[in-house]
Amino acid sequence: MKKFLEEFKKFIAKGNVLDLAIAVVIGNAFNKIVSSLVDDIIMPLVGVIIGGIHFEGIKVTVGNASIMVGSFIQNIVDFLIVALTIFIVVKIFNKLSKKKEEKKEEPKKPDDIKLLEEIRDLLKDK
Repeated sequence: MKKFLEEFKKFIAKGNVLDLAIAVVIGNAFNKIVSSLVDDIIMPLVGVIIGGIHFEGIKVTVGNASIMVGSFIQNIVDFLIVALTIFIVVKIFNKLSKKKEEKKEEPKKPDDIKLLEEIRDLLKDK
């Protein structure tokens, strides 16, 4: 049992597990922001555009069962907005990362070094 606990401690202490835990916490906070965006800003605007219809109230009754179609539509809209937001954030991040890589790849050489390299290359050709 002691060996098992030691292995478990090593597993938990690894960076990947900690990174995953941090990602989950940040993802949960991000989800709250996006849900508020959808519920408090976007859906009221959509409701005005479609004539004041609220999705939450839409349901279909079959026998004694109520099928909450509106709730399902709301979840689809939430998903699409979250996916779009993540897509935009990843695109911006990739664009910024690419610019940083381009800047790193081409460090400017001083003119005297360039001149010496040209002279070296000319002497090699002879």
